Amino acid sequence: MKLPRWSALLLLVAAIGAGAGLAYQGLKPEAAPRIDYVLLDGTKTSSAQAWTGKVMLVNFWATSCTTCVKEMPQVIATYNKYKDKGFDTLAIAMSYDPPAYVANYAQTRGLPFGVAMDSTGEMAQRFGKVQLTPTTFLINKRGEIVKRFVGEPDFAALHGTIEKLLAES
Repeated sequence: MKLPRWSALLLLVAAIGAGAGLAYQGLKPEAAPRIDYVLLDGTKTSSAQAWTGKVMLVNFWATSCTTCVKEMPQVIATYNKYKDKGFDTLAIAMSYDPPAYVANYAQTRGLPFGVAMDSTGEMAQRFGKVQLTPTTFLINKRGEIVKRFVGEPDFAALHGTIEKLLAES
């Protein structure tokens, strides 16, 4: 059966929209970029050092982003649920977010995971020119991006994927 052109185009767009989520269904995931960063507490680290052997959630966000602020309690709950099982989270504030706002938000909301400033925009560039917030990446223990979310993720589905990734050796 031959599909009309617009149907084939919609199927292609849907497949592209699924993005790295397809990687978890058998396609080859892409390697997460190596980044060096400084946490709000002044700790200097790198993805190669801090992420090895962990399932990572890397969340690009901004204090001025209403969806980011709305989803943050669920990001915190996700971290708390899996942190003792080999899961970690890094929240990366966008370059345009004033550092004082980010520090105040992290302190007043008690963010329990690492928070870094992307002052130069280099980290957003390295992750594929991230411009929209929130944009979140799920990275497996081998350092491969298996899912990219633009906007608020479906947290129930995210938890299911995290559990599968944590179960991998």
